[in-house]
Formats: sequence, C-alpha cells, structure tokens
Amino acid sequence: MKILCTTVLIFYILFVKGQNDNMAYVAGGKFVPLYGSVNKKPISIDPFFLDKTPVTHQEFLSFINKYPKWQRNKVKKIFAGENYLEKWPSDTNFPKELQNSPVTQISWFAAKAYCECVGKRLPTVNEWEFAAMASQTEIDARKNEAFTREILSGYETPNTYKKEVGISKANYWGIYDLHNMVWEWTLDFNSIMISGENRDKNNTNLFCGASALGADDLMNYAAFMRYAFRSSIQANFSINSLGFRCAQDLKEKG
Repeated sequence: MKILCTTVLIFYILFVKGQNDNMAYVAGGKFVPLYGSVNKKPISIDPFFLDKTPVTHQEFLSFINKYPKWQRNKVKKIFAGENYLEKWPSDTNFPKELQNSPVTQISWFAAKAYCECVGKRLPTVNEWEFAAMASQTEIDARKNEAFTREILSGYETPNTYKKEVGISKANYWGIYDLHNMVWEWTLDFNSIMISGENRDKNNTNLFCGASALGADDLMNYAAFMRYAFRSSIQANFSINSLGFRCAQDLKEKG
C-alpha cells in the first residue's frame, strides 16, 4: 500500500503538476493556525494546487474581455464598490507599467468569478496560511524570526502592488509573492471575525482589542495582521493593496 501511495504521489507531481505549469503543488499536512483551531490542535490540509503568482493586470484584462459584465462600468454595484478598477483609464485599458503587476481594486465577487471561469477557485484561509508559512527552505518557518521580520517589513513598505510578480525568490512549494506584495482574497476571508473584546474562551471569534492580544507571541504578529485585515473588509470592497490568486483541488486523472 505504501508503495502504491508513493507511486500515485509521483504521478501527480510529474503529470498533474506538469499540466498546471502556472500552479504549484502543495502537499498538505497538519498545522496549527493562529486562529480557528479548537484548543490549538493541529488541523489537516489536503493537498492542493495554488497559483505561483498573483493574478496580473494582463490576465484580468483577458478575463473581462471575455466576460464584459465584470468591466468597471458594467459590473453591478452590489458586486463591486466605487473603487473597483478605479485606476484603469477605461474598461479595457490599465496603466501599461502595471501589466505584470498584481491586479488590485478587485472585489471578492470578481476574484471568485475569475477563478471559477478558469476552472479554479479561491484558496481557503487555512490553505493560504499553510502555503504562506513556508520560507525558501522550510515548510513551517513561523518560528524563524528573520522570516517574520522580513514579512513585517514588507507590510510597512509603500506601493508594493507596483512590483512585478515572480521576481522574488519562491518559497518551499515554488510559490512567489505570498508576502511583501499585496494582501490577497481568500474564499472564506471573513470566517473569523475580530471585535474589540477578549471574552470568548472557545475561540469562535478572534478578540484582539487594540493590539495582538490573541497572539501567542510576536512571531505570530505577521499572521495576526492578515487575520485582522481580512476581518475588516467586505466582499464588495476594492482596495489598492488587495489582489488574489487561485487554487485548485487535486483531481483524479482518467
């Protein structure tokens, strides 16, 4: 049985991954997320694929050319706020210097539609966090202080959304730009809510007050910042520093 499982895994990596050159294979496993785990017990993440880079302006343009209802002046306002694609000079024209930069000012509805139209989906919070805890050499680098400092430094750097995708070094899974570029939509971005108190002992909500009181230590602060940001937004928000990438389930090949 062990040999069979190994053979199947090799098949997926060599053939399925080969058919998804723009996606990275994440083997999955167990980890304890900063929030959302009962009594801080490990949760299981099934293997999945994740886009190697955020969706770019050029890629999103191809999408709205095919599906005009998601263009800036045609999208229904219930699905996108006033800032939706605000920096685009017209419905089908973006600033050319941003061609290979992550598309931002995209609502959750638009990001979800894009992923579904290309046969994918948005990653869940736990999938995104699992992939993002990897450094270049470690699957879980959350206790690596240098790794955490680098992430926090990126949060303080302005205009990172102007960077070109795929220029930085890939992490352990071969994924680029999970940090130090843009915040990213997830499928269940608002599944954990933040309020201003700290009374929920069952951790059904995240209570943080004015600082990271729910975090175990400063090494968790980078993750806390992401959870706090997600809890502060709504699905129709379109923010200059918020983009997305797609995920895909592992499927059997006939």
